[in-house]
Amino acid sequence: MTSGSLPANPFVAAGMIEDPRLFVGRKDELHAIASRMGGAQPTSINIVGEKRIGKSSLLYHFFLTWEQRVQNPSRYLVIYLSLQSVHCQREENFYLAVAQELLNLSSVATNPALSDPLRIRPLDRIAFSDAIREWKRQGVLPVLCLDDFKTLFDNKSEFNNDFYNNLRSLMNHNSVMLVIASQHQLDFYSKKHQLTSSFFNLGHVIKLGELQEDEVKDLLRLPASTVNNAAPVLSMDEQRLTQQLAGSHPFLLQIAGGLVCEARQQGHDETWVKTRFVQESRRLPQSRLGSRRWWLGLRWLVWNLPVRLGRVVKFLGGTVDDVSSWIKGMAILVMVILVFTRVINWDEVWDFVRDQLEIK
Repeated sequence: MTSGSLPANPFVAAGMIEDPRLFVGRKDELHAIASRMGGAQPTSINIVGEKRIGKSSLLYHFFLTWEQRVQNPSRYLVIYLSLQSVHCQREENFYLAVAQELLNLSSVATNPALSDPLRIRPLDRIAFSDAIREWKRQGVLPVLCLDDFKTLFDNKSEFNNDFYNNLRSLMNHNSVMLVIASQHQLDFYSKKHQLTSSFFNLGHVIKLGELQEDEVKDLLRLPASTVNNAAPVLSMDEQRLTQQLAGSHPFLLQIAGGLVCEARQQGHDETWVKTRFVQESRRLPQSRLGSRRWWLGLRWLVWNLPVRLGRVVKFLGGTVDDVSSWIKGMAILVMVILVFTRVINWDEVWDFVRDQLEIK
């Protein structure tokens, strides 16, 4: 666990969240992983989500906190491994990387029954499988949180059906549990790379989306939401601005929160925040950012604009709520469109408005 003073700016948009005090939300997903560890038959999991939705942070946070989430933690050992960082060019590199992460755990390094099988060289497929089976005989389940799993598909000659079939066999015999993060479900990659192993029919899929409303509030209230007696870095007005800019997307919320915090510390105004946010948000993949802009534009057209048009009626004398405002505003908007398509004329629009305002 990370200790020490909290950063003045608790928002992390530069990569994976490594400080557990700065991680919020995803309680359902964390519970789902832990519950499948502790079941009668461990079930491997595929965490699926778009880029920058928080897959790496989720896996790493589970690695840091798993002992708090399971009964009888002595029955398990969990590692986090980014396959992008270890450059798995060969199958043996994969086994060595996994073995090294396991050996880095003090409970493994000090237990010859667990560590000796992992020190065998060469640590090929047979030796690795024997080591994992020995762990099962010792009553310990290794749980491998594997990030950037698609890296393995770049070298199909090394990571072929036989490689995946062997992992599947270890999973079927309850010798190992995998928690795999990927942008698409694993069967997408099997079809794309023409792999036929049953490994790709993984037991359970968790789709990672945007944050729930209470999770957004917890993020905006950092570090008060995770650290006892700590105060939120952002004021209520700053929290509202952050959510207004970012919605419920975790990466955009981190960007916006960081910029709002920085603006206050350096004396910048709201315009500076909004300008920088537009620039920084381009780091979100264009397909996701484009769909978000499309949705916000549609929402403005079919809700915000009609409500504002309808409120003109309210401002001039009506007494209507937002739904009534939307209905009346939508009617005005449709009528304006019909004018431009020459279905009706402006006199008819004016007659409608006068009727709503009860102007004689």
